[in-house]
Amino acid sequence: MTLRENTGRRRTRRGGGAHAHAVRKVDYRTLRNPFPPMSVFSDDRIEAIHEAALNVLETLGIKVLLPEARRFLRAGGATVDDTREMVFIGRDIVAAALASAPTSIPVKAGAPHRDITLELGNLVFQPGAGAPHATDILRGRRPGTERDFRELIQLTQHFDVLHMVPPLIEPQDVPTHLRHYATMQAQLSLSDKLPFVFSRGTPQVQQSFEMLRDFRGLSDAEFAAQSHCYTIINTNSPRTIDIPMAQGLIDFAKAGQVSIVTPFTLMGAMAPITVAGAMTLSHAEALAAITLTQLVRPGAPVCYGTFTSNVDMKSGAPAFGTPEHFKASLAAGQLARKLGLPWRCASGSAANLNDVQAASETQFGTWGCLLSGATVVIHAAGWLEGGLTVSYEKLITDLEVLQMVAELCAQTPAQDADIGLDALAEVQPGGHFFGAAHTMERYQTAFYEPLIGDLSNFGTWEERGAKDTTTRASEMWQRILNEAEGPAVDADALAHMQDYIRTQTDAGGAPPES
Repeated sequence: MTLRENTGRRRTRRGGGAHAHAVRKVDYRTLRNPFPPMSVFSDDRIEAIHEAALNVLETLGIKVLLPEARRFLRAGGATVDDTREMVFIGRDIVAAALASAPTSIPVKAGAPHRDITLELGNLVFQPGAGAPHATDILRGRRPGTERDFRELIQLTQHFDVLHMVPPLIEPQDVPTHLRHYATMQAQLSLSDKLPFVFSRGTPQVQQSFEMLRDFRGLSDAEFAAQSHCYTIINTNSPRTIDIPMAQGLIDFAKAGQVSIVTPFTLMGAMAPITVAGAMTLSHAEALAAITLTQLVRPGAPVCYGTFTSNVDMKSGAPAFGTPEHFKASLAAGQLARKLGLPWRCASGSAANLNDVQAASETQFGTWGCLLSGATVVIHAAGWLEGGLTVSYEKLITDLEVLQMVAELCAQTPAQDADIGLDALAEVQPGGHFFGAAHTMERYQTAFYEPLIGDLSNFGTWEERGAKDTTTRASEMWQRILNEAEGPAVDADALAHMQDYIRTQTDAGGAPPES
């Protein structure tokens, strides 16, 4: 289903009364990055950063707070100091882990046309994630609720250019020991895209796996045979992997589900102030986490990742969409290509509302991801305040950019008919091509139709109410929530999941481990 079929939007074109409306066919579901990757450092400097990261792991070490994780690392040959919770990982151990990590990860979604493959060259978009607040121009900024979570899942489901469901906001009106039930039920019942599972301790992870397995009608063997969900693993920079994150790496590796390892390093705060220094730290932490997954289960699906930007040195506040953010993304792409692993990068904005600053920061951050060759681009739509808020209107306005990027992923034909020599012969010097046969055959489907942009002239725009982009975006998300149909859901599977949730809730839920 194309976006225009989803939204019902149609643009009236000259001559439309004489021809049946043709639907422009697009495929935003399977994208390949069309841009040649840029480099910020020379190959020898990337090699130096990689070697420095290995030296950090071997000589400075990394703090691993979970005893079970230290046991896996010790069994794999690392030197462990349990008293200080420090682990020293030799470069030979890291090399063996990188050799066993898969370079291509097929992942099964809720419907076959939503399946994705995580590998270098593929391009996967996610909206903003992990925010404690939601905002829109009708209800204002507020702590995230279960209703917000469900609505944002519905909006994510609606647009083909968003391929994975992230944890958009935290539903803070649901207690933490029950929250995974609410988030999994929303994802599975309102979307057929790849779901996310929080790594908040083994009990919650296992129950989430059970809900997903049973809702999809899978046996234990079928669930274990393929990847059906993913998690995000953030290290605690500098050089620390905490208990929930280490446990998540172990749980997902054992189950054959995808871990996306993402150190969050801000230059000048929890990382060195230089791009090269911050990327050395980020790379070291990512290598340590990837190594742990492979020691738990060789071949476990794992993605390299980074989220590196800078802080405002006047206030200490995070900054995104900056030149330094862009350069760090390019460096991460060089390191990921050196490893050969699929990888995750991030866009984002530090702006406080959906304004010009927000748009420019997100676009600049997104282009950093695209030109660095990222496989997964997270925070690509809707993210405000450095991740404190997801905006309904910004989600819509950012999608305009993502759909235009998706258009660039498609081949542009240049066959003889496209070159249009017949049109050039038909139209005489000083004429126009509006009525040419070449134009009339193609005009209904020739160009991308803006999702939210208004291409009318000033007078027409005024006659239509002089609505700005944010107002139009607000109307669009409201219309989608009111009218759009979600995926087909098996009533028995949904009832079984609801029974499971009631039973587990009555039993006390599953408190997250710390």
